[in-house]
Amino acid sequence: MSTHAKRERLLLADLLEAVGPDAPTLCDGWHARDLAAHLVVREHRPDAAAGLLLKPLASRLDKAMTEFAAKPYEELVQLVRTGPPRFSPFSLKQIDEAANVVEFYVHTEDVRRAQPDWTRRELDAVFQNTLWSRLERTARLSGRKAPTGLVLRRPDGQTVVAHKGAPVVTVTGEPSELLLFLYGRQQAADVELDGDKDAIATLHESKQLGL
Repeated sequence: MSTHAKRERLLLADLLEAVGPDAPTLCDGWHARDLAAHLVVREHRPDAAAGLLLKPLASRLDKAMTEFAAKPYEELVQLVRTGPPRFSPFSLKQIDEAANVVEFYVHTEDVRRAQPDWTRRELDAVFQNTLWSRLERTARLSGRKAPTGLVLRRPDGQTVVAHKGAPVVTVTGEPSELLLFLYGRQQAADVELDGDKDAIATLHESKQLGL
């Protein structure tokens, strides 16, 4: 596993262990146990994980989620911590880096920011740049259903257009916070929104952001 993906994986596993199986998350309807089951199914059961995108496989996904969620919580967290089996595509370093850096960062914040005493963690510049590069690649896909025009801006002025349209809302923040916003965690992201007042309200409450 690559440095960033491994670090975020271990942070998330430690956090899941610390908060316990019934802790809330920012994922609607999911507690920590459900989120851990999702992560394990994604890496251990690719045939079922395809149900995230393909509706005909949704029942297979639900069954696998139920089976893994029923495991002892400590075992589930250990499966998150140790990573994918050899046969999983995620065991390849390049795929791990490409697919898991954002996945584990976002889900770590899903757990952290759902707790009443959470504080924003400081991320180094290298990691912020890594997240920005991922954001540039996925912004239009994640923002394709945004109800307004959407521009994402770093504090240094770099921008990416996530959705063309009018009126335009510009969201400014560190790449890590912009990712959370674009992935549907608007209420928890530390960002500033500029533009038409009604458009800002519509975007902030939108359920259409994210993959």
